Amino acid sequence: MELKDRIRERKARIGIIGLGYVGLPLAVEFAKEGFDVTGFDVDERKVSEINAGRSYIGDVTTADLAAVVNMGRLHATTDMSTLHDMDAIDICVPTPLRKTKDPDMSYVVSAAEQIAKYIRPGQLIVLESTTYPGTTAELLQPMFEARGLTVGKDFYLAFSPERVDPSNPTYNTRNTPKVVGGTTPACSEVAAALYSAAVDTVVPVSSTQVAEMVKLLENTFRAVNIGLVNEIALMAHRMNIDVWEVIDAAKTKPFGFMPFYPGPGLGGHCIPIDPFYLSWKARQSGFECRFIELAGHVNGSMPSYVVDRVGEALNTVKKSINGSRIHLMGIAYKKDVNDMRESPALDVLELLHRRGATLAYTDPYVPHLQHADINLCSVPEDKAGQGVDCAVICTNHTAFDYPGIVKRFPLVVDTRNALKGIQAEHIFRL
Repeated sequence: MELKDRIRERKARIGIIGLGYVGLPLAVEFAKEGFDVTGFDVDERKVSEINAGRSYIGDVTTADLAAVVNMGRLHATTDMSTLHDMDAIDICVPTPLRKTKDPDMSYVVSAAEQIAKYIRPGQLIVLESTTYPGTTAELLQPMFEARGLTVGKDFYLAFSPERVDPSNPTYNTRNTPKVVGGTTPACSEVAAALYSAAVDTVVPVSSTQVAEMVKLLENTFRAVNIGLVNEIALMAHRMNIDVWEVIDAAKTKPFGFMPFYPGPGLGGHCIPIDPFYLSWKARQSGFECRFIELAGHVNGSMPSYVVDRVGEALNTVKKSINGSRIHLMGIAYKKDVNDMRESPALDVLELLHRRGATLAYTDPYVPHLQHADINLCSVPEDKAGQGVDCAVICTNHTAFDYPGIVKRFPLVVDTRNALKGIQAEHIFRL
């Protein structure tokens, strides 16, 4: 088929809609392989930065981005009309949850509407945004076929879930296996050919629904197991048992056990959200995901538990949260990234604010913070501590001086076991 030949000969023009943590690394990998790549985004700042060869994503170095931009292999635009010129289009836009915990598909719909406006025969369209099973077939396919084209014959449609783990030093876009499911066998074949050009391993599955479900299983697996270990942490605290020591001992078993770790709650663009996509879709089929939703309840309650631990720590020195100066170490959702999406530290911050605390924070990756009615700037670590009543380690960034934190603050609540091996009476662990 003609498109497969164009892919093999590196003549296919590739469009990436959404230039964030998923889209930009993917665009760079295709450009490195010699493809002509166009990035599409509504954010003019991102477009300008890319065209200047400056990366704003931690997993993409400015050197790598500048190299492909300077070679003319990658450029960015806000002009969606050039989608007509693309041979393959990847949709990599956000899929958040509404406050009612149902999927917000507005970004996907907006991208699909633009594609439908300019679609032409012979194009491949792949959705990468995490979503519920059935999205590709039920939402995207009718929008494109309404233009008089037939899927699998006039154009190709597939789903391939993104598997991005920001700041992971081992696994990246190229060496993380890529699951691909097409609407028809021909769609799967073309989509697999596209990704095989830039990804080491492609894993074909039988349908878009299977591919959509794969992503949700992966992250629901993590969410449920983190919910379990968070509940174990709450239980262990009541029983005066060190849950971190329990986990360290349990993980010496070479079979039948996989270690998960408690924390202040779930964060990031996938794990706190994906299980709700699955349970929402299941409810439409008359199935109640009680196990998954219980894990979500446990994980969602962890910021409140952290605040309770802060209250317990302050109580040992006859102080209350109201009126105390509390300093958060780390705001990002995981260590060594600047991503604050769904970060549990924001929930901890807001809960402490409601209870009358005077707040400050340190995060080398997040210089400024605006959340609800809280506006703060990061305090340099060497200037944090004076006059503070309690520190809370919410994110275990590698750059933090943990022995220094123990010395500098009169009380420390450690939600990440960052102070492992350090013993002091004023340390309160999760």
